[in-house]
Amino acid sequence: MSQTRITSSRVAMPIPLGRARWTRGLWAERFATCRDVTVPSMGKLMTGDERVRFLGNFDVATGKVDGRHRGPKWNDGDCYKWLEAAASLLAFENDEKLAAQIDAIIGIIAETQEADGYIHTDVQIAQRAGQDLPRFGNPMDFEMYNLGHLITAACVHHAATGKPNLLTSARKAADFLAKTFANPTPEQARHGICPSHLMALIDLARVTKEPRYADVAKTLLEMRDLVQAGDDDNQDRVPLRQETRAVGHAVRGTYLWAGAADVIAETGDESLRKPLESIWHDLVTKKLYITGGCGALFDGASPDGAVDQTAITRVHQAFGRDYQLPHATAHNETCAAVGSALWNWRMFQLTGEAKYCDVLEHTFFNSVLAGVSLAGDSYFYTNTLRRLDPMPVEQRWSRKRQKTLGCFCCPPNVARTVAQSSTYAYAKSERGVYVVLYGASTLKTDEIALTQETDYPWDGRVRITIDAATKGESSIALRIPGWVSEATVRVNGQPVAGPAKRGTFFEVRRSWAVGDVVELNLPMPVRLVEANHYVEETRNHVAVMRGPLVYCLESNDLPAGVRVLDVHLPRDVKLAARHSDELGGVTILEGKALASERREWSNQLYRDLSSAPMKEFHLVLIPYYAWDNRGDSEMTVWLPLA
Repeated sequence: MSQTRITSSRVAMPIPLGRARWTRGLWAERFATCRDVTVPSMGKLMTGDERVRFLGNFDVATGKVDGRHRGPKWNDGDCYKWLEAAASLLAFENDEKLAAQIDAIIGIIAETQEADGYIHTDVQIAQRAGQDLPRFGNPMDFEMYNLGHLITAACVHHAATGKPNLLTSARKAADFLAKTFANPTPEQARHGICPSHLMALIDLARVTKEPRYADVAKTLLEMRDLVQAGDDDNQDRVPLRQETRAVGHAVRGTYLWAGAADVIAETGDESLRKPLESIWHDLVTKKLYITGGCGALFDGASPDGAVDQTAITRVHQAFGRDYQLPHATAHNETCAAVGSALWNWRMFQLTGEAKYCDVLEHTFFNSVLAGVSLAGDSYFYTNTLRRLDPMPVEQRWSRKRQKTLGCFCCPPNVARTVAQSSTYAYAKSERGVYVVLYGASTLKTDEIALTQETDYPWDGRVRITIDAATKGESSIALRIPGWVSEATVRVNGQPVAGPAKRGTFFEVRRSWAVGDVVELNLPMPVRLVEANHYVEETRNHVAVMRGPLVYCLESNDLPAGVRVLDVHLPRDVKLAARHSDELGGVTILEGKALASERREWSNQLYRDLSSAPMKEFHLVLIPYYAWDNRGDSEMTVWLPLA
């Protein structure tokens, strides 16, 4: 196996865990809820066995407890994601009780792991019971996916604590993968399902400074091309380098593309860059929801409408065809939003381009945060754009957040993302610091320390004060969001020359002194947004946005006798922003809207249009991420124009 270079080709380098911290505002509140509620309550689920087992499966696998494997085959991975979230918190606060709990779990994992590095409780339990179940006998067993999340958790735990205990298990797992797939066959090639292992192995290469783990990632990526008669459900019908579109399973796709971006960064394989850019462009221009969600369909067929019908396969959680973005039946798995964020973060690191950060921020605020309740202990698996009562069709997943889910992959994915959210706020370059996400925070690196003060996303004024800086010139690159119309930048009260063009980074370069102040102003007018006319469900509809936030109408705010489907917006509607103490403290939008006459449908598909006049009423819109936190409700993002 050839060795890759150790030097990364990334333009932007992430900040080490714990160097950037939220201090107040929305992100600080969400982080605190994750720390105080989400991680502890999820930890109780992980150690319990009321419905399924997570940690309990490890005890059965070691023979300490009798029983069978309970839960989906990817439960090990969900446990590792929770462990990653918990470990992340230790980078911000020395919690001895949590650290001891994590160390005890790491001990259980080490005891469960086989001498050669293999660990997958579903298979191990079956083998202990005398069943003839081979390792990697079925690609749908998610063995490699689980190993990937183990390795990622270990890298995060080591970064947060400096301890080598979980990293030892991760290296054994990676060495096992290297040996098992050293010369992959077509029969082995399909085992890269939902490829968390690609990102994980690159992380391990970076943490250990051993490039051989990046080589393993490249081998496991390349082996996908060996698949014979593949399908879009696992993104292997077409070799990755030949793909130009976002097709197939939204979670598996975004994980794959994020991993491929990491492989580019650490191996220098530029042949992967063009397909990733093409797929990204296809996604954001034809298949991405206004909320940043992706994976429109519960079940799709791909390639949809192909002449060669034998090539068409069923795809779970599918992107769907171009512009196919239904409202009430939208799937939008929370894990797909996390996968999209992971991919965009890595594309930004490769290129330094702000467009990827725009999608990252948009996805964080409107899809990732929507995946967990404001209380921090109930979750969405799917994220609809319209909830009705009753819904038009039966669906597998509830349109209300649940404390437990039969498939629990999304909750720990949200937990680890929120726990690590401040690491996405800044990045380093050869010239200085990128400011990627706005929110009250502090940053401390070897070169610079700064404090960011702002009420973003409720207010677009940002003030950055330099607390320490090394001698010589360096840059602070401010992201000018794509949604802003005009932005202004001042340093120490003086305007900075040059256009602050939206969708770019505005570079301020100088020799910084302690006390220097950079001020950025991002005006936040209310905007009515329309979709491409090929999106059939949004014809003559608009979504409402202010700054990076998508707003929605929830029935809790409607007068008696009015449903969300009755509401229309005047084309000249005036919506004013106002702070509300509800929903944890948010900016709501208010104005005058129109309600059509309520007429019930009784087994009718069509009828004559009513001529009754619409009635004006007081409209209130709330941030989309905050819906379903006030009891049972209807909700819609898109509103028809009167």
